[in-house]
Amino acid sequence: MTASGVRVRIAPSPTGEPHVGTAYIALFNYLFAKKNGGEFILRIEDTDATRSTPEFETKVLDALKWCGLEWKEGPDIGGPYGPYRQSDRKDIYTPYGQELLDKGHAFRCFCTPERLEKMREEQRAAGKAPKYDGLCLKYSAEEVSAKMAAGEGSVIRMKIPTEGSCDFTDGVYGDVSIPWDSVDMQVLIKGDGMPTYHMANVIDDHLMRITHVARGEEWLASVPKHILLYRYFGWEQPVFMHLSLMRNADKSKLSKRKNPTSISYYSALGYIPEALMNFLGLFFVQIAEGEELLDMDELSEKFDPENLSKAGAIFDIQKLDWLNGRWIREKLSEEEFQARVLDWAMENDRLKAGLRLSQSRISKLGELPDLAGFLLKSDLGVDPSAFAKIKSPPEEILEILNTVQPDLEKILEWNVETIEAELRAIADRMGKKLKVVVAPLFVAVSGSSRSLPLFDSMAILGRSVVRQRLKLAAQAVASLVGPKN
Repeated sequence: MTASGVRVRIAPSPTGEPHVGTAYIALFNYLFAKKNGGEFILRIEDTDATRSTPEFETKVLDALKWCGLEWKEGPDIGGPYGPYRQSDRKDIYTPYGQELLDKGHAFRCFCTPERLEKMREEQRAAGKAPKYDGLCLKYSAEEVSAKMAAGEGSVIRMKIPTEGSCDFTDGVYGDVSIPWDSVDMQVLIKGDGMPTYHMANVIDDHLMRITHVARGEEWLASVPKHILLYRYFGWEQPVFMHLSLMRNADKSKLSKRKNPTSISYYSALGYIPEALMNFLGLFFVQIAEGEELLDMDELSEKFDPENLSKAGAIFDIQKLDWLNGRWIREKLSEEEFQARVLDWAMENDRLKAGLRLSQSRISKLGELPDLAGFLLKSDLGVDPSAFAKIKSPPEEILEILNTVQPDLEKILEWNVETIEAELRAIADRMGKKLKVVVAPLFVAVSGSSRSLPLFDSMAILGRSVVRQRLKLAAQAVASLVGPKN
């Protein structure tokens, strides 16, 4: 422990490409620890076993390291309060679930998924917010024992007060009051014995001696459940701080459906980490005009958690471009700039892999930029005319692009083999030949109908860049199709 005793954490779930929102929350925690002489730790919350993968965990660690964030403890470096991966802590949680049962703060629920879905449908039809109706609260200890002995599956749910409200002070929102009757009887331990996010989160924060929990405002409504768990266990609760969500310019929630959100996307396009951290850090400081260019030490010095906006942090891509350009021009020496360019081109073996694929396809080195330049471009500038050589009509091209985009999200491990397998499966589902499906993808991904092998190119570019290129291509083709009647 540090002299200040301040311990904060970032606890991402490895269920997809690391999001700029994760970097935003991580930076706040990092600066909070730095400002207060505390410790910043990393914990992996992989209780969602169906979606969490080692590949995504590696991407989370790599992305946060690329951002320049350093943690005192984590799954990669260990520490005194490990393990720092929730799936490695499964045996730690079980006794706590039993403790809540023994104290009468939780109960076993035997409801089937079908019964719960029917319950929710009826509640929605009646205009009520779906939440557990307490059916299994009525079972006596003997009835519960009999059901367990009969092998009936069950989960452990927490009990919720029936009257009054949960009142607490949030570090950003101030005094908050949430009625208990709006709080669901949360599942704490799932049928497979793994804890839910809420249970594991509270136990881990307590055992890891976290003093301040800073996270996105979407978790504000969950605070009553967490406070209740701290009370049930007799533990001191941390200070809660809920940061406003990152939003698009139109105030809508930042999401990959509208704009690129992956840290890997910004890295691949040639944004430098100092500029991205500078951009995100401006949401946490009070500065005068002309003071925008700040490195991590300057951000820490000016860090002001007492005056955070609740209006929402606008992800202004033009401002990020402006800051990135200033960092490149004003903060990097000539030697540093050259080194950064080479590092960027070699990122994820992009240049090396591109050259390997190009060697058998050129007769002069001067042909390389036209053949493989798309691997390094930030914007292909694809317009409707780029699809003119494709035999399929615009309506079919648009159907293919709109079908491929969401289906590619199903791929857990992004590589040549999985990409090819998914595209072949998509062609089968659409009842089309593979060559018909891949033709518009060539143009969308490379900007040309003559290019490097498609599956390899998509693997090299990465999921986040491919996602954005397919989206832009669909927008271009949609202009040929026109509005639907």
